[in-house]
Amino acid sequence: MKVDEPTLSVVLIRPGQTQFDEEGRIQGTLDLPLSRCGADESAETAQSLRETGLEAVYCSPCASATETAARVAEALGVKFKSLDKLQNIDYGLWQGLLVDEVKRKQPRVYKQWLEHPETICPPQGETISAARERVATTLGKLLKKHKQGTIGLVCPEPLAALIRSHLMGITLSQVWQHDADGRSWQAIGVEPELLTSAI
Repeated sequence: MKVDEPTLSVVLIRPGQTQFDEEGRIQGTLDLPLSRCGADESAETAQSLRETGLEAVYCSPCASATETAARVAEALGVKFKSLDKLQNIDYGLWQGLLVDEVKRKQPRVYKQWLEHPETICPPQGETISAARERVATTLGKLLKKHKQGTIGLVCPEPLAALIRSHLMGITLSQVWQHDADGRSWQAIGVEPELLTSAI
């Protein structure tokens, strides 16, 4: 292995769908279980991860993430742990609303949220900077614990975008709207300097 090659791989796993996902509603921190379709998706995701060599799985505390993580962990014969600090971004008063409803009622604010999320805080919600800070702290602890191998993180969007941005060392705007190109999981090689900073 070359010195500059990543020694740790983080597999970012998308939870299966909830009823809100299917209805086009903003979920945020609302705790919804997997829908029937979401349960099928999580089972398929678990099978597709069999050859990744995951050694541990961590997840957001929401039901859809913990249910997905449980299926993945069972399929791979590893343990999973829910981390409160990996809770999804709090959308405040937007939670439960249809995305189209927010677009219609607050078009400029919603457009800015999509294009420059760090400049907008949903009413009574959480700022991106606050969410980014807790994500960085949590990832720092995980990287300190896992220096090598492969671990899984089951986290919903848009929290997953913050994780991608941190691990890949790229701006949030580069990953905010992409949702990992629709894939159910994405393997990210963690660069040595990020591991070193977690010591």
